[in-house]
Amino acid sequence: MGEIVSLEALAAQVQDGMMVAVPTDRAGVAMAATAAIIARRPKNLHLVCVPVSGIQADMLIGEGLIATLETSAVTLGEAGGAPRFGDGIKTGAFTMKDATCPALLAGLRAGQMGIPFMPIRGIIGSDILGVRPDWKVIDNPFAEDDPIVVVSAIRPDVALFHAPEADRFGNVRIGRQTELAAMAYAAKTALVTVERIVETSLLADEATSGGVLPALYVGAIAEAKHGAWPLGLAGEYVTDDAELARYAKMARSREGFAAYMQGFAQKFEAVA
Repeated sequence: MGEIVSLEALAAQVQDGMMVAVPTDRAGVAMAATAAIIARRPKNLHLVCVPVSGIQADMLIGEGLIATLETSAVTLGEAGGAPRFGDGIKTGAFTMKDATCPALLAGLRAGQMGIPFMPIRGIIGSDILGVRPDWKVIDNPFAEDDPIVVVSAIRPDVALFHAPEADRFGNVRIGRQTELAAMAYAAKTALVTVERIVETSLLADEATSGGVLPALYVGAIAEAKHGAWPLGLAGEYVTDDAELARYAKMARSREGFAAYMQGFAQKFEAVA
């Protein structure tokens, strides 16, 4: 487990029809891998955002690779709305599975535990139940007059993210980003890009082994310097706000989006 491969070989493991879980912009987004995946053009992906996404989801939508989107939101933050997501909603380019942040995390929790659903509160009375037939309202078996929502388990084929480092044994340091662990535990495998690969086991020293995802949960690792750009990576580099703003402006039109994406791989290589 945790085989070290090329970026292209890692991207090749994302295949047609797969459910792919990706993290929020602050948690470690595999943008280098996203560029490589786009180059291979897998079809009909089911993208699960944990619990929201930004430029990564917007690019995959704009490239026409997403058949189903499950998320609480897609936004570029200070750069504004996600243009290709907005256009896709208007044109019906994909099936939208509206969610809430707690519901997505609960679904992943059920997935990692191997159970069919997880109970949560806070959704009863909202409109979201009307568009999520896979979420049910049941009676609490331990109390009377206490309806509760159960959300279906989420079991992604792939968890895809970027992290600061991995060791040559396949262990990955994810730090405080516990949602990355939740994704990896629930998924069949995790595909991880990292800033660097070190020779010493990250689990060798108990004092520094906290926040390390064991190789057991990792399928493949590829080294990709600045692999989250133009997004930031905690402890490594900050988000390139100017680049995000440039993307937001260009992606407002399909022609502008196509022009941006045409040069994305080259720009990424230049920054790396």
